[in-house]
Amino acid sequence: MTDKETVLIVDDVPENIDVLSGILSAEYKVKAAVNGERALKSAASDDKPDLILLDIMMPEMDGYEVCRRLKANKRTKDIPVVFVTAKGEVNDEALGFEVGAIDYITKPVRPAIVEARVRNIIALHHTQHRLQETLNKTLTGSIELMMDVLSMINPTAFGRSRNLRRHVIAV
Repeated sequence: MTDKETVLIVDDVPENIDVLSGILSAEYKVKAAVNGERALKSAASDDKPDLILLDIMMPEMDGYEVCRRLKANKRTKDIPVVFVTAKGEVNDEALGFEVGAIDYITKPVRPAIVEARVRNIIALHHTQHRLQETLNKTLTGSIELMMDVLSMINPTAFGRSRNLRRHVIAV
């Protein structure tokens, strides 16, 4: 049995966390943070979320700043962020995408829409991760194959390339 994906809900209003948690808790492990600082700590923890649902209007640090910091941090930059907010103006939504969000949901939320978007974004993120792993393995395998061919065709060049590789790794 595989573990459930984790969704981090970030909102300074506990009732909003309760609503989203109620929608998602049957399918996902739900974590919550009531401010930006706690969200950043939770996102960077060893138990990183698979997705973050982030409110914009919060005291001390708004959601835009939280998203900027998540995307600037090597450890959290790849976690998909979805803004869930009452700010429904076009410029608010555009800024959300500009700072790195992958989607934008306006309040009051519609449960079926939240469920579908969370499911689709997590599936897309996992597919992207698997494709990246496959690409890395393919690239590594191709380089190893080329090195094998080089060693057979031109052993002198192969020896030089191995020396160069050792120097590059040492740096």
